[in-house]
Amino acid sequence: MKISIDIECTPEEARTFLGLPDVRGMQEALATAAQERMRDGLKDMDSESLLRLWFPAGLEGLGELQKQFWTAMAKASGGGSGGER
Repeated sequence: MKISIDIECTPEEARTFLGLPDVRGMQEALATAAQERMRDGLKDMDSESLLRLWFPAGLEGLGELQKQFWTAMAKASGGGSGGER
């Protein structure tokens, strides 16, 4: 036997009926706080500081990253040492 019940109600009505707390205010406050923290964090970041963060050793770090990439690709394909190109 299969019984189906269709209930049409808004999320607010369902929350009230089930006795769940209304957390909209808390969600809005957390979203606002997260937005402010992100905005403050991005305010101090310019392209030069981002590049320093991602590649601390400058172009040498980029070369090392490329070497690691080629080594990993060679190992994944079953090839040799990889970094010699």
